[in-house]
Amino acid sequence: MENLISLVNKIQRACTALGDHGDTSALPTLWDSLPTIAVVGGQSSGKSSVLESVVGKDFLPRGSGIVTRRPLVLQLHKIEEGSREYAEFLHLPRKRFTDFSAVRKEIADETDRETGRSKQISSVPIHLSIYSPNVVNLTLIDLPGLTKVAVEGQPDSIVQEIENMVRSYIEKPNCIILAISPANQDLATSDAIKISREVDPTGERTFGVLTKIDLMDKGTDAVDILEGKAFRLKFPWIGVVNRSQADINKNIDMMAARRREREYFSGTPEYKHLAHRMGSEHLAKMLSKQLENVIKTKIPGIQSLINKTILELETELNRLGKPIASDAGGKLYSIMEICRLFDQIYKEHLDGVRSGGDKIYNVFDNQLPAALKRLQFDKQLSMENIKKLITEADGYQPHLIAPEQGYRRLIESSLITIRGPAEAAVDAVHSLLKDLVHKAIGETLELKQYPGLRVEVTNAACDSLERMREESKKATLKLVDMECSYLTVDFFRKLPQDVEKGGNPTHSLFDRYNDGYLRRIGSTVLSYVNMVCATLRHSIPKSIVHCQVREAKRCLLDRFFTELGAMEQKHLSSLLNEDPAVMERRSALAKRLELYRSAQTEIDAVAWSK
Repeated sequence: MENLISLVNKIQRACTALGDHGDTSALPTLWDSLPTIAVVGGQSSGKSSVLESVVGKDFLPRGSGIVTRRPLVLQLHKIEEGSREYAEFLHLPRKRFTDFSAVRKEIADETDRETGRSKQISSVPIHLSIYSPNVVNLTLIDLPGLTKVAVEGQPDSIVQEIENMVRSYIEKPNCIILAISPANQDLATSDAIKISREVDPTGERTFGVLTKIDLMDKGTDAVDILEGKAFRLKFPWIGVVNRSQADINKNIDMMAARRREREYFSGTPEYKHLAHRMGSEHLAKMLSKQLENVIKTKIPGIQSLINKTILELETELNRLGKPIASDAGGKLYSIMEICRLFDQIYKEHLDGVRSGGDKIYNVFDNQLPAALKRLQFDKQLSMENIKKLITEADGYQPHLIAPEQGYRRLIESSLITIRGPAEAAVDAVHSLLKDLVHKAIGETLELKQYPGLRVEVTNAACDSLERMREESKKATLKLVDMECSYLTVDFFRKLPQDVEKGGNPTHSLFDRYNDGYLRRIGSTVLSYVNMVCATLRHSIPKSIVHCQVREAKRCLLDRFFTELGAMEQKHLSSLLNEDPAVMERRSALAKRLELYRSAQTEIDAVAWSK
């Protein structure tokens, strides 16, 4: 069972080292789940003297006003008889104190380091371990004494601040309350009993300690209180007799004071029947036994909490991403690795593993054909325009057989309008590829971690897509221009030969351009243009995929990688600058995860050995 208290001591020290001492930070706290004993009392209630009696050493600061201004986590470790007593502070891990007056001074100095000399209070605990053959394994938390009036140099708010700090400890269901009350004052006015009753109305976890019994007025005694008649608690009241101020001034040995305490209870008729459960030694044993029992019952719940919290911490750490490498090579590797992850996600969108790539097919299957279909060629193949181009093509003498130059000009002026849908298809695919960049950026968790790199990768990818669009536009428009440059002769050779197409020599020059003739020319040109549209409907997507989609998959970040290789370390570092709050959060989570994993191992070992 002693292992359990040692275990909790160890975990509490680790908690304090990590700043986990029941604080209000947005981090999981193990401290609150650990069973503790909090010492509560008003000023001048004899709280410090009780603690010193339990320890058997004179080690706490004394003086007027509020002396205890920070929680003191006092961990007692029983060692072999004859061994030398010593003390250690958590903030001075390799220093042993054998002079307990030096311990008193260090408590005062460490308090001032945290609070300054302003007499303010602080919730950050001081951890003190005392190793002695004269103690039992026990952990006590000494809290600032409750007061009703602020002393000089302290704000009026300190009265409420102390009460709030005390409450923050004792209202937790895992806390055993050690309520110190002086016997020479009315119990109804006891600060310790008042606040204990509010947080533990049934008295299930409150130990009542009555001090200054020997200072009661003659003819009065504390038997009713000690027998639980005046104020009933689950556990019997324990009376203690501390050293008087004269004893302290004379440096009366604590062991001698314990003997005198035993003699007082056994030799005083009113208390003789209670002597077996009175005194600071009995108090320490009772508290140690109770702490062991509470720890034993709480172990399963603590294990469950630890396992649950470890999972939550790991999940959040994964979400925040890995910490940054420190050297230039590590930074470059990290950037390349993050870019590779982004590139992979981008390819998955294009290949259909993720959504979005199907929209590109929609451009080819629906948008481009619809745009080509909307080309009515009304203006180019109007009767007026046909007559105009045919006439202009004849020059000063009319054509004899067929107006070839007129046909060519009509066809070219019609085909040139296909550039619009072709260019629109290039732009539409570019827009979709750009949208997928932003989508893939958002899905690359590592890029969320580094805003600077996210901007650079986004800009680099979009710049690449812009270059690919320009190349695609050139290539795609060349397909249209090639159709304009060289007409398919076979199409015209297969047309039925009509003498009127070449003109009838018996007609006058003006009769040759009648409406029927012009309509047949328009119909022939339209048939040819439709044939070209059908061809381009298939070749334009090939050009776009070759110049944009395939290139985006193949070398989207190639230029960025080349630039990375030439970057100075300072610039590389700037790419991996992340929000300081994120860095701080990751560090805090990592340390807390280490604490929980260590606690998990320790508790599991003790639980299995029971």
